[in-house]
Amino acid sequence: MRIQVKAPELSESVQSGTLLEWRKKVGDPVARDEILVDLETDKVILEVPAPAAGILAVISVPDGGEIKAGSVLAEIETDALATIAPASVAMAAATEPAPATAPEPAVAEASKTETLPQASATTHYPAGRADRRVAMSRLRQRIAERMLEAQRTAAILTTFNEVDMQPVQNLRKRVQAEFQEANGIKLGLMSFFVSASARALKQFPLVNASVDGRDIVYHDCYDIGVAVSSERGLVVPVLRDADCLSLAAIEKKIADFARRANSLELALDELEGGTFTISNGGVFGSMLSTPILNPPQSGVLGLHRIQDRPVAVDGQVVIRPMMYLALSYDHRIVDGREAVGFLKLVKDLLEAPEALLAGT
Repeated sequence: MRIQVKAPELSESVQSGTLLEWRKKVGDPVARDEILVDLETDKVILEVPAPAAGILAVISVPDGGEIKAGSVLAEIETDALATIAPASVAMAAATEPAPATAPEPAVAEASKTETLPQASATTHYPAGRADRRVAMSRLRQRIAERMLEAQRTAAILTTFNEVDMQPVQNLRKRVQAEFQEANGIKLGLMSFFVSASARALKQFPLVNASVDGRDIVYHDCYDIGVAVSSERGLVVPVLRDADCLSLAAIEKKIADFARRANSLELALDELEGGTFTISNGGVFGSMLSTPILNPPQSGVLGLHRIQDRPVAVDGQVVIRPMMYLALSYDHRIVDGREAVGFLKLVKDLLEAPEALLAGT
């Protein structure tokens, strides 16, 4: 009996995907739940398992083929004694690249005598040098589309401030052992920024809002996306109800996101619906940047490298661990007063972090 292998259900925001390389070929035995192929969407990679044990009889969509939810990808013959139909073998052969053939003599001769300049996207280098052309992954294509969308549809402006990270560093040193023993995870830095941002968003709700046509949509939830770099590119899993999470809960969720981003285990619903984003270029050494909005959000907070710098404190020049903060915002609905006020409140909360730790 033939069993169809179908593409899994996607989400409302993801309509299609691209098949990566098949892990089996026609005629190979497969076990139930064995992964046959990976489906790459613009957000995650989904594994497609075998629905039954048997022989892979037909591959309906070749490597790199685009599919939609529910599309038939292959067929499995569950009768172990069955033979593979010739048509199935032909389908497998069709997925193989055709061998290169020599041009017709007339064409070859014409190519030798052609003297007109030819337009080409490839730069011609001296012998031994060449370009490499690699197709963008669906994730990279989607990132590119969204970045262009943000630039095209929003009036993006960035405001800056700096924060003295000495109070946070002192607090972490003082409570680290007790915190780790109680929660099973280290107290990092990102949880302070998430918690401070959630509190500031409550005070400046336009930074947490979005534009829909001629309407301003105010979000009464504080779902903060935290940009995570993975081997496939940048992904932004969302911390739901970040205003209700303790620092320990935030640290655990971020650590889990980072682990599952690299192992391609993030679910689609974990990457959708954020109201605000935090991006930490400081982990790569960035001193200052202008982060770009994640549409349709109206605000994104950029974090940067902590660096010891001389600053004036109480009339004295001292060395402090300083970080530049950058808030990019949609100037269509967020005015400078709200943007600067938001960033100043984040700074103030970080320079008196005990309240963040206590959750008060």
